Amino acid sequence: MKYFLDLHCHTSFSFDCLAQPGSQVKAAADRGLTHLAITDHDRIDGALRARDEAPDGLTVIVGEEVKTTDGDLIALFLERAVAPGRPARETIEEVRAQGGLVGIPHPFDTHRGSMLKDPRLEAIGRLVDWVEAHNARVVGGSGNEKAAAFAKELGLPGVAASDAHSTLEVGVAYNVVTVDPSTAGGLLAALAEVELVRGRASYVVRTLTPISKLVNRARGNLRVQPTPAGGGPTA
Repeated sequence: MKYFLDLHCHTSFSFDCLAQPGSQVKAAADRGLTHLAITDHDRIDGALRARDEAPDGLTVIVGEEVKTTDGDLIALFLERAVAPGRPARETIEEVRAQGGLVGIPHPFDTHRGSMLKDPRLEAIGRLVDWVEAHNARVVGGSGNEKAAAFAKELGLPGVAASDAHSTLEVGVAYNVVTVDPSTAGGLLAALAEVELVRGRASYVVRTLTPISKLVNRARGNLRVQPTPAGGGPTA
């Protein structure tokens, strides 16, 4: 069995997103995703509402994009919100205490709260579970390529993420795995399937609608392969 997951998505509970939680989960289900991580900035109440409103067949992972003094982190499988504004190491320890997982989003994006300027990035990288090797909102430059190379250097899984801040963007980048990622342990096992090839993750980044194809093409981030037989997100 295959599972289709987007590990970074926002709702109107983030200060920079207008899309309601119900709209985000409906879009995810309509496009064939099986798992969606809701990761609003520094809070989880939007994720909890999304989980309550998720259609049958879609699992919502409660997460948070946490702003640390070292840059942003993605925390998943949370039971309570993690306070922002502390060092990354302390933040990771709190997430672990909840039984959660941690990833680094867009680490080399020069336009956001990334870790590229922090000399401790490598040390932080050795404490996390994955790196976003393709973030669909990285505009221009070589941020995604650097992130994929960084993940490879540390032996970490590189994942794809939409980082959706609108309903249009949900699932424009996603991952295909064969282990059920509905639990923290399951997601860790699923991420072990992701291999890095020539500095790029072997995930497939696909467009889901003609409009999202234009959005990605405009950003210069489009890397499209046909959807394989056996299902998955479709137009």
